[in-house]
Amino acid sequence: MEIQGNLFTLDSPLLGEILGERTVAEFPFFALKKARQLEPMTFQAEGVSIEVSSGKHGIATIYDKEILLYVASIMTDLLDRGGSPARTIRFTAHDLFRITGSNASKRSYTYLIDALRRLRNTVVETNIATGGETQEDNFSWLDHFRVVYAEDVRGEKRVKYIEVTVCDWFYRAVLRDRRLAAYDLDYFTLTPIQRRLYEIAMFHCQPDQPFTLGLEEVAQRMGCGAARLRNARAEITKVAEQDSLPGFSLSLHSEKVPTAGRPRLQTFVTFTVRHAQRARPIVPQIATLAGSDDVRSDEQLKVYEDVEMASEAA
Repeated sequence: MEIQGNLFTLDSPLLGEILGERTVAEFPFFALKKARQLEPMTFQAEGVSIEVSSGKHGIATIYDKEILLYVASIMTDLLDRGGSPARTIRFTAHDLFRITGSNASKRSYTYLIDALRRLRNTVVETNIATGGETQEDNFSWLDHFRVVYAEDVRGEKRVKYIEVTVCDWFYRAVLRDRRLAAYDLDYFTLTPIQRRLYEIAMFHCQPDQPFTLGLEEVAQRMGCGAARLRNARAEITKVAEQDSLPGFSLSLHSEKVPTAGRPRLQTFVTFTVRHAQRARPIVPQIATLAGSDDVRSDEQLKVYEDVEMASEAA
């Protein structure tokens, strides 16, 4: 990705589906609230160990994960089109907002930069192997990021493009393991609880094969801390009643489970595939960038930047 004369390389726009990686979706790596979370998150089950800690910016949130979904999708799209994607990806904020359905407001740009800081400073320690490499890993989601600005005719700074370098653990998971699934675009309209339930359902449900987990295990996989476990039933019940997961339904039931003493009443959550239909289409990229050629001229970039500037001003 070099700047040479009047040409430089962008990896956006994303031309394919939005894709998520199974390992990242299956376990609780992200905070479920927008408010800054400084207390560590831990997960221990069936030989899997995860500890997530933060710097001063707090743990990366489930909303920050949108950037990783977008970057994973770009890398996969480049690979499928015969390219050799590197760990460093360059994209425009406008294209990210196009995919996630966000408006290109000043607030959105501010939140995006804060999200990049959290992804860079959140530290994950885990024994989960990716790319066939078994080891104890300690990483941040981003090894590096930078935001490049340009001045408009009024002398005001505008985001020109963003460059991120994903960690090797994530890169191996996406491009070597390739346990990927396409996300419904309505995922970006869901609450944090709905997002986690959707991801659990997406990677475990098969047509005509419902998937059932104990309520406590569902809550743990969602990332609910001990203080929130007692609220998990009410939150999951609400999602079930609203039937708000794209492509999936869920239900709760209780049954007595044998224990060493008296049988214990345990609650289970059952996920079922139903007909999925996207309610929100992807907003098409502007005409001058509709092709699959990654090399853009300065003139094309100026048009693309003008769209970003106009959107932000609105």
